[in-house]
Amino acid sequence: MSVGKKMRLKRVIDPSGVSIICALDHGMTSPTFLRPLEDIASRVAETVSGGANVIMMSKGMIERCEPAFSHETSLALLLSASANPGAGAEARGGVIQIASVEEALKLGADAVVLFVALGGDSEPKMIDILGRLGGECEQLGMPFIAEAEFPNTYARVDSLSDAYGFDYLSRNVRLCAELGADIVKTNWPGDEESFARLVEATSGTPVVLAGGSRVDDAELLWRMEVAVQAGAIGCSVGRNIFMHDDPRALTTALARVIRERWPASKAMDELRETLQTNGRGS
Repeated sequence: MSVGKKMRLKRVIDPSGVSIICALDHGMTSPTFLRPLEDIASRVAETVSGGANVIMMSKGMIERCEPAFSHETSLALLLSASANPGAGAEARGGVIQIASVEEALKLGADAVVLFVALGGDSEPKMIDILGRLGGECEQLGMPFIAEAEFPNTYARVDSLSDAYGFDYLSRNVRLCAELGADIVKTNWPGDEESFARLVEATSGTPVVLAGGSRVDDAELLWRMEVAVQAGAIGCSVGRNIFMHDDPRALTTALARVIRERWPASKAMDELRETLQTNGRGS
């Protein structure tokens, strides 16, 4: 591993060995515009103050939000996006490259992220993109995060799990690890044992759990507690943070569970108290 990649990974994975990623790139991938992203600089500031150490954004929003970043917060530039994110199975393999590793370096990013959708006629092209970008990242000293997820990230995770199954995720995480990902992001497969098997499938490549579709706060925190116990180094959460009534408070709760190893129930109690104090619902 190059010195540049080692230095950047120190920012992506904090000194406690944790990566708490807030994904704010949904304006590029969602089939409908999500209004909380109108004031994206405020969303960045809230999540940074809540304890996120990585903010994932598209290249067009980085300049607008630069002042909201702290010295301790890194930036992951989303490198690719699903071309047809709302079309269910038709979205398989529909990934287009929209930025380069060189652009990520110029914008000050500490990682690039690629959404990986397998299956269908476009799978060979997807694997080619994955292998090529992994190689470019290695050559230029840029950490590479591969999103080994179900093809349609805007359906409910339980529905996607039923449609594609554990085998889809396990194959995806392994392929991403095989082709050089430094961190693999994946979906909740339904239970702790299955998630632990996904972690094992990467043979040591760090894994973060995706927040996925909107779930209630207690369920999200419980999943994160279980994921950390099963070997995850952190999370990558978007809608469950920025569409929350109090994004900062929820990010703090996630940091309690992941970084400080609080039980989910304790973090949930604190979150309820904070929401009540701030006059907000969950």
